[in-house]
Amino acid sequence: MSLSDWRVADLHCDALSKILMQPALSFEDAPQLDVNLQRLKDGKVGLQAFAIYLPEVLGSGKFEHVMGQLEIYRKRVERSQKLPDGTQTLLWREQVAQVGQIEGPWGLITLEGVDGLEGNLFYLELCYQMGVRIVGLTWNYSNWAADGIMEKRGAGLTEKGKELVRRCNEIGMLLDVSHLTEKGFWELTDLSERPFIASHSNSYTVCPHVRNLKDDQIQAIIAREGRIGLTFVPWFVKQEGEVHIEDLLPHIEQICSLGGQHHLMMGSDFDGISSYIEGLEHAGHYPRLTEILLKHYDEQLVRGWLWGHAMSYLGEHLPESNPQMNGASL
Repeated sequence: MSLSDWRVADLHCDALSKILMQPALSFEDAPQLDVNLQRLKDGKVGLQAFAIYLPEVLGSGKFEHVMGQLEIYRKRVERSQKLPDGTQTLLWREQVAQVGQIEGPWGLITLEGVDGLEGNLFYLELCYQMGVRIVGLTWNYSNWAADGIMEKRGAGLTEKGKELVRRCNEIGMLLDVSHLTEKGFWELTDLSERPFIASHSNSYTVCPHVRNLKDDQIQAIIAREGRIGLTFVPWFVKQEGEVHIEDLLPHIEQICSLGGQHHLMMGSDFDGISSYIEGLEHAGHYPRLTEILLKHYDEQLVRGWLWGHAMSYLGEHLPESNPQMNGASL
């Protein structure tokens, strides 16, 4: 089967923070980047989410660090795509129908942990105006909004964090529960008016890593019409030994067994990992994953997992374009 007409939507990578730490890297073709322009094209990736993640070496996250990565996106990622209109960033639900029809991948900007917002909700709105569309409250540890999954006390959302969730609901910023504690997950489930995603988390039942989702969490996301991004972090896939593409299949099976066959998408975590699934070392290898999935599953299901389910979620839940916000681009 020809894969020429296939498309992939990947809801998580850390290329921006890697470029931040290694400024000499070229987004066009640097081999040190798992996600670069050439590899996105080779992998048939029509939409790539770029996370703003503040590496721990920066110390306490500052808003200037968030702005710095937005500048990297604007100058190094967005401009590299050389489109006639100068942008290919997904901002509005009306644009979703265009994604995949214009040559070259689109970008979606996400925020992985709100440390850099410094507890200031005005900064959240500035990020929205600058093109950020999905926010994860935490990384692995605690911040002013919530505890991350590696924080031993396992607390949930702070009062300021709950205020953040409410404000995200109001302005149309989508929420991501990957990295959030179980307590925080359930608090957000009760509080959020909009369906949310787990951008890069697998099944805890299959691989009991603390960053994976337990069955009741998966079912809660499904019940709310959210999405779960299958991730390629080897230690989230399998506890020990070499990890191969086929080792992703039990995670797919488990999520589907819980009713999630129409809620599964991709969330690679490329450029956020230092070891890889054998045969799936960068974005250009997505056709290998596609071929293996097609050996085991119906084509319509595979197309949904790789592309359709992420795009239907964004087509329904991204904000509608507001004429007063048309400048909300980088």
